[in-house]
Amino acid sequence: MIVDVVRGALLTGATYLAIGSLVALPFLIIGIGRIDPAAKAAPWTFRMLMFPGVVALWPLIVRRWLNSRRVR
Repeated sequence: MIVDVVRGALLTGATYLAIGSLVALPFLIIGIGRIDPAAKAAPWTFRMLMFPGVVALWPLIVRRWLNSRRVR
């Protein structure tokens, strides 16, 4: 029984990180300039530093990215 719980927790965490990675790539290429105009000309090294944070906080990033589309 405990193995099933652990397996489910690991599957949930892996799914969360996979979705976060899929969101992070287009966001760091396209979307970061819409949310923060100062980051529009940021070098790729800055974007790679942002990657783990975007993966971890992807639900908030998606909400903010969608709201920035509605405002414009």
